[in-house]
Amino acid sequence: MIDSHDLAVVGRQLGRPPRASRSVAHRCACGLPDVVETSPRLEDGTPFPTLYYLTCPRATAAVGRLESSGIMREMTARLATDGDLAAAYRRAHETYLARRDAIEPLGTTVTAGGMPTRVKCLHVLVAHALAAGPGVNPFGDETLALLPEWGAGGPCVPEVSSS
Repeated sequence: MIDSHDLAVVGRQLGRPPRASRSVAHRCACGLPDVVETSPRLEDGTPFPTLYYLTCPRATAAVGRLESSGIMREMTARLATDGDLAAAYRRAHETYLARRDAIEPLGTTVTAGGMPTRVKCLHVLVAHALAAGPGVNPFGDETLALLPEWGAGGPCVPEVSSS
């Protein structure tokens, strides 16, 4: 369960109240949340297949710059020519789906980020890689290796009081 302090930090990071946040899935080097795990359904019951959500504005900006470079087309093309990579990406999809369905099955095999057949959203893949750890999502790991250390400059948002 996410505590009120972390929920307030995530709200500041996003610039809006977070939706369906269950827990902090990863913390930045500065100690603040940078990935939250969300419920498979929003509060109104709408399915929400994005289980891991990247919240740090520095991280999301850095990932956005990579996305605009066209790297996702190159990654998707590699899936057609590299069987080992395609198999690892399919396993990442299956891991993501198993975790989400352990919380609440949605009755769908749709995950997020384009898995398992294309690369659609690096934000989701990075969030998955951070939450699950190295070696689970190959494109999340690759993207992380290309990013600067977003927590090195200290917290991305002003600290919120615990009271």
